[in-house]
Amino acid sequence: MKPDFSPSTEWQEQVSADEAERFAGYGRKFVALQARKNKEFGVGRALHRKQLSAAQGQLQVLADIPIYAQYGLFAAPASHEVHVRLSNGGMDRAPDRTPDVRGFALSVSGMQGDSALGNGPATHQDFTLINQPTFAFAKSEEFVAFVLAASNGKGALLKYLFGRYGLLAGTRRLLRLMQNLGRPFGGFATETLYSAAPMACGPYAVRVRLVPASSNGHAVKGAEADWGADFAARLARHTLKWELQLQPFVSEAQTPIEDASVDWPSPYSTVAKLTLPRQDAASAAGQELLRQVEAAVFDPWQALAAHRPLGDVQRARKVVYFESQKGRGAQ
Repeated sequence: MKPDFSPSTEWQEQVSADEAERFAGYGRKFVALQARKNKEFGVGRALHRKQLSAAQGQLQVLADIPIYAQYGLFAAPASHEVHVRLSNGGMDRAPDRTPDVRGFALSVSGMQGDSALGNGPATHQDFTLINQPTFAFAKSEEFVAFVLAASNGKGALLKYLFGRYGLLAGTRRLLRLMQNLGRPFGGFATETLYSAAPMACGPYAVRVRLVPASSNGHAVKGAEADWGADFAARLARHTLKWELQLQPFVSEAQTPIEDASVDWPSPYSTVAKLTLPRQDAASAAGQELLRQVEAAVFDPWQALAAHRPLGDVQRARKVVYFESQKGRGAQ
């Protein structure tokens, strides 16, 4: 019997009584971490500190998309202006060859509707994507503890892993983390990128991915020395394209909302197309765009209410991202 992947509206979030207090604590810890790294590298983000490149283009929402997708940004066919920020995921400004998560953030403008934060009308719909289909941790608490330990060096990280999980389980956890960080990556124009965590889509819940067009080209040897230069060189030569796809929640057993470490098995459907026209990052306009994007906010909670981020990891981001934005004076 084939599994039932019918989109369902029966998803639920599970919010613990102490969540607000815990998340506020995470925010304070990340503020301290960010301030310490600012002294070393200059003012910047707590994570995804190293911007690699930036671009602008259009997101074309398609007609004839699945019923579960027809909400918010995807309610009707339209073209929207988009800004893109590419980054390494770490808290340092490490060489690009260093194993890391890679980030592809989109900010889509021209929104109409209430905001996910409940603070008035939305102006943008942001997507923060990475080169992994899941997070390394199920919950935000484990992730925060890991980042804080890692910020104090390899010795502190090993002490944390073995102290928390024991020698055997700690070793397994370390190997999994190394595998995730060392995941093969060919470049931002050639790799599929994922939200890894869910958001609402009207009464439904979905995850997002971005699939590159074959016309973007293949990965090339040596690109890992400078991921931004690889991307900028491709964009200087020709237009780059992707398909933006949604994947629906079908059941708690198969597509859990609160566990960000589980890869959902339900199928994706293309709902929009991202196009970045030819542009020169080295030009005066390109350099100004780099400055604007670096100063801008890319936050999954900068969103329509119809696309409210869901799950423990996303709810923690609401607090931590806001504190990080204040920590670098972002508007």
